Amino acid sequence: MAQPPHIAILGAGTFVRTQYIPRLSEIADLVVVKALWSRSEDSARTAAELARKFFPNIESKWGDAGLDEIIQDASILGVAVVLAGQTQVDISLRFLKAGKHVLQEKPAAAYVSEAETALAYYDSLTHLSRRPIWAVAENYRFEPAFVECKKLLNDIGDMMSVQVIVEGSMNSSNPYFSSSWRRNFTGGFILDMGVHFIAGLRMIVGCEVATVSAVTSHVDSSLPPPDNISALFRLENGCAGVFVMIVSSSSPKIFWRVVGSKGTLQIDRGNEDGQHGYSVSLYNASGPCKSSFYPFSGVTEELKAFIHDMSQANLKDTGSYAAEPRSTFIEGARDVAVLEAMLESGIRQGAQITVKKF
Repeated sequence: MAQPPHIAILGAGTFVRTQYIPRLSEIADLVVVKALWSRSEDSARTAAELARKFFPNIESKWGDAGLDEIIQDASILGVAVVLAGQTQVDISLRFLKAGKHVLQEKPAAAYVSEAETALAYYDSLTHLSRRPIWAVAENYRFEPAFVECKKLLNDIGDMMSVQVIVEGSMNSSNPYFSSSWRRNFTGGFILDMGVHFIAGLRMIVGCEVATVSAVTSHVDSSLPPPDNISALFRLENGCAGVFVMIVSSSSPKIFWRVVGSKGTLQIDRGNEDGQHGYSVSLYNASGPCKSSFYPFSGVTEELKAFIHDMSQANLKDTGSYAAEPRSTFIEGARDVAVLEAMLESGIRQGAQITVKKF
């Protein structure tokens, strides 16, 4: 049997420690984490130690010298870039230029303009005999609940209305509440968190958001502005919908609801039997509500997809091997474009904004 591909993790923050390392440990038969990098030696060593139980030969790297060592290590085929949103694109492009496959955390970019410039640079890498994969880790598109909901869409007939309601729980008890890069991010938690919910929306309806009109506000002074957004959007198929996001609510609730001429589909975030996940409910005139629960597994599924794509790409001598369609950088950029349009509309007192196309 072929040896599992070797990757490196760039980043040692909360999400690496609580999600990447545990999820990668579940699929340690498919991949080897050879190195873990951070800006500082202490954080690199601490995070690497957590992974050592599953990847005993993992090396800790830090600083500019550590990045260069990973770039020059021919045995490392790809990297997971799990860094501050302001720096991810630059680091991703540096590794892509070196021929490494990249799985970059969301959001895909801080601005639409950054995404456009980055895509142009990526497309220009024609000097490489095999252009590497650039994927964005938007796990909502890999959650089984959303995959199933998309399959059921035809069962509700013609789409008439869409609702996305997000009453979040970003308060002092949340491990990301004090994250400095999120607080210094344009759009704050609205953009960082919101790309998930837009990804879910676009996944379910299967078409793009064409225009938006939004009102934003800043109520909770402990959060960066804005912390509330209410938007009306129109899909390219002509259907209208609403997107409401409250960053911190005393009664958290998150759901997506699509009303059709023959029934209604709804995804609710919650838990069942101690497991966190999503309930998918189908309501129609032919009988009682059909409901199924799907535990969270999107992070694991997207990691599997990246490892598979990376392995397949390296079987080719020339050309390129595209990332799984749900994880392409363009998909992540489209999520950012919707939210950027909403935030711009909020600044312009609800003016209708056309969403940038990619």
